[in-house]
Amino acid sequence: MRIFKLLSLLLGYPDEALQEAAPEIAGILCNDPALPNEISARLAALAMRIASNDLLDTQEAYVALFDQTRSLSLYLFEHVHGESRDRGQAMVDLRTLYEANGLEMEPGELPDYLPLFLEFLSIITSDEAGILVADIQPLAVSLAQRLTKRRSDYAAVLDAVLALAPAAGHTAGSVAPEVDPAGHDHAWAEEPVLFTAAPVPVAAPAGECS
Repeated sequence: MRIFKLLSLLLGYPDEALQEAAPEIAGILCNDPALPNEISARLAALAMRIASNDLLDTQEAYVALFDQTRSLSLYLFEHVHGESRDRGQAMVDLRTLYEANGLEMEPGELPDYLPLFLEFLSIITSDEAGILVADIQPLAVSLAQRLTKRRSDYAAVLDAVLALAPAAGHTAGSVAPEVDPAGHDHAWAEEPVLFTAAPVPVAAPAGECS
């Protein structure tokens, strides 16, 4: 499931390594049969934007989008549990799932960080990945819709995740309501995420795919 690793990279914080690798990522995505052509082209366009734009500008825009907009947080359990104690146990459970399948986390990483979650999907079987994508489907749909409303090209990453889960039921054009980042947790909390998967043994032209 290499595709999930590439999606993880594109959704992560843009750094020099990603900027250098982005053209190659675009080329790989353009030739990946797992995705619809339209989504592949949008992902390639995102990768080429990261490759060609000023890195500091790209980083600043990324922080403003994901770190300063609470409804677009890339931390899954923040949408579900807010700051409640339940989030801590959910973190422990997800970390245990990672460790049982051989994924080592970097110091300071939180297990519910969506790019890390996508990286995990890349090291397990397609069946296991499908179950976990179904688990986060409501969150992925909401994030995809909110990013689309903001005309962010990062929406392509969430649409790709949903495209890899045929039962996702993502409806284009139906936008989840935006929220005030200063509002109460219950005003924007999503449905609970229950990770049900059992542990298993251990270059394209900019914006176009031919």
